[in-house]
Amino acid sequence: MNTRLTWICHGATAASRKALFPLDEPLESKAAKDAAEMAALPRADRIFTSPALRTRQTATALRLDAGIDPALRDCDHGRWAGRPIVTIGSEEPENLEIWMSDPQAAPHGGESLFDLRTRVAGWMDAQSTLGGHVIAVSHAAIIRAAVVHVLQAPLSSFWLIDVGPLAIVRMTSDGRRWSLRFSISDL
Repeated sequence: MNTRLTWICHGATAASRKALFPLDEPLESKAAKDAAEMAALPRADRIFTSPALRTRQTATALRLDAGIDPALRDCDHGRWAGRPIVTIGSEEPENLEIWMSDPQAAPHGGESLFDLRTRVAGWMDAQSTLGGHVIAVSHAAIIRAAVVHVLQAPLSSFWLIDVGPLAIVRMTSDGRRWSLRFSISDL
């Protein structure tokens, strides 16, 4: 069974502009406007969004009638949520280094990258059994974990993937494996 998966990263927020570990913040007004001006999306069999306000607002701006799926929630950054990354780097440099170098570590008390990838891979694999076209509005970390899963890459490559606000990443599955899809003709 063939499945097309279109990932859309939420628009910019104050936290993303200030390099903060995110909380449940709204989109910046310009981000909502930018999303509303994006090209119309093709029909999808299923449309989902993370429970976060910024993803729901992005879906609304894109004129998508999306259901909320908790599996698409952002990485749980534990006690670092809402704090500047540079502050964590100053106050807890060894913990930040451990988190970025050991995929199973979660020194912030939240979710490890290993657990994040496992959650995302499970969601993707469940979608691949249903076929059709799926649109998922989620977070950069979720999309990065999806790319790592598709490429069967080591989790250290998570940090080498840059997913900007309103980025679109396409994937396909034939029911056995996922592939990245690069195309200018379809969404």
